[in-house]
Order: sequence, then C-alpha cells, then structure tokens
Amino acid sequence: MYSIIDIETTGHSSKITEISIFIHNGKKVIDEYTTLVNPQCSIPPFITNLTGINNQMVANAPKFFEIAKKIEEFTKDTIFVAHNVNFDYNIIQQEFKDLSFSFKRKKLCTIRLSRKLIPGLKSYSLGALCTSQHIEIKDRHRAKGDAEATAILFKKLLDLDENETVFNSFLNPRSKQATLPPMLSKKVFDALPTSTGIYYFKNNKDEIIYVGKANNIKQRVASHFYDKSKKEVTMCLETSNITFEETGSELIALLLESSEIKKRYPKFNRAQRRTNESVGIFSYEDRNGIMHIASNKLKLISNPIQKFYSETECRIFLEKLCETFELCPKYCHLQTNVSTCFHYQIKQCKGVCRDEEEISSYNKRVNKALNSIQFKNKNFVIKESGRTKKETAYVLVLNGIYKGFGFTKDADKLTSANDYLTIISPQKDNSDIHRILKPYINNEGNSIEYLENEINIDSFQLFPTLF
Repeated sequence: MYSIIDIETTGHSSKITEISIFIHNGKKVIDEYTTLVNPQCSIPPFITNLTGINNQMVANAPKFFEIAKKIEEFTKDTIFVAHNVNFDYNIIQQEFKDLSFSFKRKKLCTIRLSRKLIPGLKSYSLGALCTSQHIEIKDRHRAKGDAEATAILFKKLLDLDENETVFNSFLNPRSKQATLPPMLSKKVFDALPTSTGIYYFKNNKDEIIYVGKANNIKQRVASHFYDKSKKEVTMCLETSNITFEETGSELIALLLESSEIKKRYPKFNRAQRRTNESVGIFSYEDRNGIMHIASNKLKLISNPIQKFYSETECRIFLEKLCETFELCPKYCHLQTNVSTCFHYQIKQCKGVCRDEEEISSYNKRVNKALNSIQFKNKNFVIKESGRTKKETAYVLVLNGIYKGFGFTKDADKLTSANDYLTIISPQKDNSDIHRILKPYINNEGNSIEYLENEINIDSFQLFPTLF
C-alpha cells in the first residue's frame, strides 16, 4: 500500500497550510483525504500568489494537532510517496516532532523513480513530467491537484517497472538511491573521489549554491544527504549536480575553499562570504614609551597588523587579545576617556595605567601579543603533498602577504622567491587566509622554508588582478 502525499506550506517557516493524501494499492486509488490546515502563523503574500491559499481561507481550518491522529492512522502500514519526497516527509515529520510524536514511514520519490524509468528528460519537475506523460494537472500548486497528478504518474511508473526491480532497489535501506537528492544522478555521486579537495553543489541552472572542503570528498558529500537540518535539506533539494577539484592536501583545500566562496558567493555558504575588509589594527608608542594597540578604518592605516570586516569583529578580537595577554584596555583603546582602566579593579590589568607596573614589563606583553598575530618571518613557503605522488604543493607568503598556491613536479628547481612565483596561482590576501595559515605555521611538524628577509617584487606587474 502507498500513501501519495502533497502538502502546501507557508514557505520559509515551513508550516503546513494544506495536505492531500491518496491511498494507492498498486493498481488504483482506494481512498483520499484532503484538508486545509491552520498554520497558526501568517501566510506570506508570495505564497498566496503561488497557491491561492490566504489567511482567511485557513482561519477556521483545523490545526495540525487536530488532524495528526487522522494522518497517522491514514498512512499507517503504507509507503510514503511524493514528488521531492524528502521535502514533504521532513515537514510532516517535524510537525509530529513538535507534538512530541514520532512519524516514520518507508519513502519513495517520484522524481528519482522518473529519472530511472523515464531517462533523458530536461526537467523532472512535476509540471514537466506531467506534460511529457500527457497527465493533466487540474489545480496546480494546490495539494489535491498535485497529489492526484502524482498518483497518476506513480501508476505509470509502476507499469514501466514490470518486475518492480527499480521500486525494490529504492526501498532497500542499504541503497544509496533513497538517500540521494531527488535531482542528483547516482552516476554523479558514484564518480566522486575519496581524495582530499573541494566540491561544488550546483542547482539545475548550473549555479554554484555551496562550496565545501573535505579530506574524503565522497564521504563528506554523503554526510550532507543524511543531515536533517533545515538548511541541509533545502540545499540538497536544490542540488542537481556536484563537481569537485582535488587538492592533495587539506591546507590547499582550505585556501581554495575560502577563495571560491568569496569569488562565487554561494547562497548556502555564510561563514566566509564577506569580501570587503574595512577595519584594521596597528600599534604605536606614546610619549611615555607605552605601546598602544589601536584600530581604525583601513584607508587611514598605512600598514595594518591585521584586517577585519567590521568594527564589532575587530573589537571582539582586541578584547580577546587583551584578556589573553593581560593588557590594559585603556592602551588597547577599548576604554576611552578614563584615567585608569576598570580591569585593574577586577585584577585583569597589572596597573600600567596607574603607574604600578613597569612600562618595559608591560611592553614585553604587548610585543608577545603582536607576535602572536603576525607571521614570525615575512617571507616563506609551506610545502605540502600534491595531487599525485610525484607532485608537490607550495603556499607562498612574501612581505607578510599571502600570494597563492601552486603545484609542481620539479620541486628541485625551486630555489628563489621568483621561482615559486612562476608556479603559483595568484590569490587574494585577507584575514580569513591568515586565520587558516597561522595554525600550520605554528605547527613545528609542517615543512616551512624561510626565504630572504626582504623581497623586492613588482606585485603590480606579477599580480595585476589583485589590485
């Protein structure tokens, strides 16, 4: 027995506004249940424009908890069938979870079944499939109309799968077919490598919607499909293709991932999408010989020690630096217009602002703090494993600025900064890159080669794209 289901929702809040269930015995529909549902929240205008369901229509409709028992009993001992099954199933499951009840059914997706049994179509949306199979949708974007069309499509798919080989393979709990996003071909997933690199999730318009990095690309991609968080489910439902780029080492993967996120601006990446840093920190010594750490807009600083995307991010960083090295908030410009800092009272400042600590002692801690956020040597390369056994990867930093990474099979020919410049792909320097590089530089187990202290390089000529 199959329960063929379609729901309409409020959109982003994903509360059900209408549900329709057709019970199918494998030959024909034997029962049907359809009702509007009061979502107990407002329906956005764009949803009303799409479905025709407005707030007035659902005002007197039953709430989900009032129909939950009916849905549970109606679908009991059936296989849950839907077009984009994970979407409908997860929302219904969440509605039950909100009531502290469990809802579990075996699932079948008519998109995935159609891709297997009706191959070669440009689109597997319900509308496109119904057009190709001459199925009339009587009331598009309403639960009953879509569920009824899905039921007719389902019967056609059953007829095409005479021995139910495809259906059984999709119902097999060990089969990857049931876990893959509905629009993603199994061939695409099977072609993913188990090596280190980055991967791109793309939608049906070939737009990159997510970039990730992994030590095992196939394994990491699969983990997205098992993640039931709202963001992951939504992203996977939009995914129709996955491409990848092998990097050989995790460090190169991290650097490339950061660069691609800033370049592509994928909708499901948030952490590193920012591109314009606006604030920086710098240090100076006042007339009394006390070292200050201060911040200002980048355009007003000639040589910032570190850059930030916002004043808030910069302040949080300075507060942490101040706490870690027991610095005075007054001389870190975190407390202004004060003669002595508040932190002295809670014993987090040793009293340089009250003339109770030697200036030389305080300045030593300031220098320690500054050294912790600066590269110990301004010119160096990090040596990493390449994409093949014969290849080596290099990350280049010159004059304290990240220049990029590259691969070569002729490592013995690299003897100077200019040699390294010929093999690297130029990349932009930013604070996210510095955060990635710092742990690798501080790890004594990593292979780092230090170059001459001062490198004179015409960056404008070598890297015109960076400026």
